Amino acid sequence: MKVIGSVFGLLLVIAVMSLALKKNDDDILGNEKMRYTPIMNPKEAKKKLEKESQEAKKNIARIAIPPLEGSLVHYKDFPSKLIRPRPVDIWFPEDYDAGSNDRYPVVYMHDGQMIFHHADSSLAGMDVFWNPDKVMTRLINNNAVRPAIIVSIWMADWTEGARGEELMPQKAVTEEVWKNMQEHNPKWQAKAGVEVLSSDKYLKFIVTELKPFIDETYLTLTDRPNTFVMGSSMGGLISAYAIAEYPDVFGGAACLSTDWTIGDGAVARWFGDHWPAPGRNRIYYDYGTEGFEAYYEPYQLQMNEVLREKGYTDGDDFMTQRFEGADHSPKSWNARLHVPLKFLLGNI
Repeated sequence: MKVIGSVFGLLLVIAVMSLALKKNDDDILGNEKMRYTPIMNPKEAKKKLEKESQEAKKNIARIAIPPLEGSLVHYKDFPSKLIRPRPVDIWFPEDYDAGSNDRYPVVYMHDGQMIFHHADSSLAGMDVFWNPDKVMTRLINNNAVRPAIIVSIWMADWTEGARGEELMPQKAVTEEVWKNMQEHNPKWQAKAGVEVLSSDKYLKFIVTELKPFIDETYLTLTDRPNTFVMGSSMGGLISAYAIAEYPDVFGGAACLSTDWTIGDGAVARWFGDHWPAPGRNRIYYDYGTEGFEAYYEPYQLQMNEVLREKGYTDGDDFMTQRFEGADHSPKSWNARLHVPLKFLLGNI
């Protein structure tokens, strides 16, 4: 799968943030560490950051491919009747033995290009990966979490905005919300209408095509309490949407740096009327304070109120964490990945 425009569209912010974390001099932003405060509205801030990121993506650090912890199976073109075929990576913990009777929970993750760093990745050699194999292995060795299988689904990258079309919660987008989205981001402006969104098909693919294959082929625990979904930014939106749409399939979701600003908080408002009753599902949210993340807190607090009004309890079936100084990058998500993994898979 070629690295084309929309892959780098996702890397726009990541590149800037990664550079700012590594050094404080001779970068494209000058000599000071990049610390944006919300003095501009989100529309202005995003345009500014995206312009700067276009330059920063040329300077993404190149690194050697690190040894993988555990083992991984790479499907180059996983078939589907619902969405375009795309690569899927399946990671197994070190003790996984196909001949044993042990069975494992499964975590489904979005944006697979930058989840596991291996030779078949379209971004191989770039310093832009979550590296959950390292985090999971450490947690397992410390007896902090149950060993689990991770299924990493690569994002849509064939046209500009294809990723957003698959990850934006479809039912939350009314014509009014769609107009708001088009006004605030040029990637939506060329689209004909709400019908371009395909997140309902994307989730149906996971539930009716991918999950059955995983459960039939590998040693999995197939029930709701052992099936999870995780993502960041728009991947956070679709992970929460998965809970709302399929509460009997997914027992929990981890939504890192959820980009509630799309549609000016429309998704959080939609969840107010469409979030499942407590008792079956657990949900984790977090956000940072730098760059785009400086705008997330008000919307996240609104979502927290939705959960409380529905009867969810802080620290029990939902958790929200604020990470001071964290930005919108895989390095930040890797640094705190242990928190949602322990929330979803922790040994009690």
